[in-house]
Parts: sequence; C-alpha cells; structure tokens
Amino acid sequence: MRIRTGKVTVAALVLSLSAGAGTVASAASSPEPSLPPPADHRAVRFELPGPTGRHAVGSTELHLVDRHRPDPWVAGGERELMVGVWYPARPADGHPRQPYMRPGAARFVDESGSFGLARPGEVDWAAVLTDAASAAPADDRRRRPVLLYSPGLGVPRALGTSTAVELASRGYVVVTVDHTHETAPVEFPDGRVELPKEPMTGVDTVRKAVDTRVRDIRFVLDQLALVRDGGGPDAGGRPLPRGLGRALDLDRVGMYGHSAGGVTAAETMRADRRVDAGINMDGTLQYSGTEFLPVALEGLDRPFMLMGKASQTHLNKPSWQSFWDRSTGWKRDLSLERGGHFSYTDAQTIVPALDEHLDVPARTREQFIGTVDPERSTAAQRAYITAFFDRHLLGRQRPLLDRPSPAHPDVRFVR
Repeated sequence: MRIRTGKVTVAALVLSLSAGAGTVASAASSPEPSLPPPADHRAVRFELPGPTGRHAVGSTELHLVDRHRPDPWVAGGERELMVGVWYPARPADGHPRQPYMRPGAARFVDESGSFGLARPGEVDWAAVLTDAASAAPADDRRRRPVLLYSPGLGVPRALGTSTAVELASRGYVVVTVDHTHETAPVEFPDGRVELPKEPMTGVDTVRKAVDTRVRDIRFVLDQLALVRDGGGPDAGGRPLPRGLGRALDLDRVGMYGHSAGGVTAAETMRADRRVDAGINMDGTLQYSGTEFLPVALEGLDRPFMLMGKASQTHLNKPSWQSFWDRSTGWKRDLSLERGGHFSYTDAQTIVPALDEHLDVPARTREQFIGTVDPERSTAAQRAYITAFFDRHLLGRQRPLLDRPSPAHPDVRFVR
C-alpha cells in the first residue's frame, strides 16, 4: 500500500465540521476530544442497517480519468476519480459482499484515529461489509433513474453507503463520488491511497474545491453516458457488471449530498440542466460569513429539498433563506430537530455502535449525531429521500412530502 501524505488528517477535517462551523470553508483544524484509555478487547466491528426495498443490490467501482482536465490540487497530473455504483441486481450466486472500504483506505482510517472516534487498532474497518453483491449482474429489465452522491468536505464517499444501498434497493442506480486530493482517503485499484494536499480553509481554496467538485460531477455524468451506450470508461479496463449500461436512464437524474456535497448538488444543478432534482443535507451555501455561492443568489427552477437541523433552516441561515426566496421550483425545508451534522451520514449508525464498545465521550457523540434516536433518524431520512426522488423522477404521488408525519416525529417541516 502506498499512501501519499497530505497536510490535513481525516480526524481534523471531520471534527472541525462536526463542531458546527457555519460555512463551506469550515475545515480548519480543531483539537481532538479526549478519549478513554484503551481497553483490552478485540477490534470492534459493526453492521450497517439493511436495505428495506424489494430489489437485491449489486455494486462495482470505476476508476475514471479526465484526460482533458489537469488536477487542480497536484501539478502535472490528470484529474482522476474513484466512484462507486450501487444498482438493482439480479439474484446471483458466487458474488461476495462489497467491502465498506478498500483495505488501504480502511488501514488509513484506523491509523488516523477512526474520524476522531477511536484509537488505532480499536475498529476493524476492513472487516465491515455492505449488503451489496460485488459485480453482480444488473437488473436491466427496465432503465433506472440515476442518482449522484457527493460527500462532505474531506469525507470519503463510504460514509454515504447505507443510503446508497437503500436507494438501490428501491430501484435507483446510485453513483457515489470521491473528490480526490480533497477527500480523505481515496484508494485506487493499484493500492495507491491519496490524501488531501492542503487544508480546505480560506475563501479562495473552498471556492476552488466547490468548482472542482461540480466539474467532477459533470465529468462523471459524461462517463455514465458512455456506460449507457455500451462503453467501458474504467481507466484500468476492468469489465462492468453485465447489464449495467442497459439499466441507466440518464433522462431522469437526481443528486444529493451531505454538507459540502449538498452544496455541490445545488451548484451542479445550477450549472448543468441534466440534473432534474436535488437534495442538500446540512450544507451551508456560503464561502464565508458574507459571501454566498452563486446558487444561493440565483436559486433554482427545479425541485430541490433542504434537509438540515434545528440550527440550520431557511429561517435562521441567511444563505438558505436567500436560496429559498429565489428558488421558483418545488421546494421543501425539513429539519431533523435533534440531529447533528453527521446524522446525515453513516455516522448515525457507526457512532452508537462504537459507543457500545468504546464509550465514546458524550460530547463527541453529540457533536457528530446530536441526540436524536439513531434508528428513527435513519428511517426518516430513508423515507423522505426516497419519497422526494419517487415524486420528482418517477412521477409517483408521495403525501409524506406534503405535511408532517406521526411516523417521523423527529422531522419538522419548516414553513
């Protein structure tokens, strides 16, 4: 395994964001909370919540290289990405479960302190498996809407796995994207692990990061069109799962993301009309306290949903209010009232699981996932995200989006 070092650790990025800083640019270093002394036990393993849809799920990865774009973070290199593809699959024997992380990435996350949640050696990230069959043949009896996912600043796409698998089980093809040299870590098929090249701080740097992310997503859409048309864009020439291209419906595209990934979803929709509907999960639409992103100043004319928490709604965040007031398309603002910034990731499951064995400090747990009930939070997010894309990509009536539901008491409709 070759790890190319950067200047910012995963723990520093994640902890600074979970502390609740108010702009996209909030990835400065912050002190790690105190952890209990190491206990004498085997490394903790955890399981993600299983999908609830009727489809079996398959998964594959693509190594994509944009030959026409230099990498903005590394001089002399072409822009390259790793993406995961999660899709409805045909039942098939002999396909192992897709790992949650590649081994090199898992080792780096462990050795760097498990996102600030544990000491090295306390969590067995490499042993965690998803509920998707690796390289299983796709269910190509019909074309499926495509959803793109972008993670938070400095956060790997792996932390969006549970929602991706859930949406695939509901009939969507979900493409999760790592933004290389900003995300940490990104492991490529040859075992190379890439880390951030500079701190994601300062207005100019964060503007560059958002612009790069939007270009990444637009490039991924171009590559998916090649897959749909029978091509194989993987840089290493690895074959695609059978039927995957025939399963892609790129006339129905949605996007969602967490934190800076939600910002990326909104900005991508502004820049590219191929994206029909989007969701921003707790991403503040501003570069600094006074400078808003273009999408916050212009709004959108297509369906968009804001999903925040009590401290971030369009009634109390100026950039969200600006976006809300200027958007003419269908819109909702849902608040997970007692949630934390990372409730909208797999941390909603991972933190309680680790807490059972490692006694995560209460302050750290609340920084990550607030005080909301984890199972209710996960169920609510799955319900509202699926309902949103069902309504706007499939034309299905979903009354859940029209009014508060007693089934999801933690979610407030912000009017």
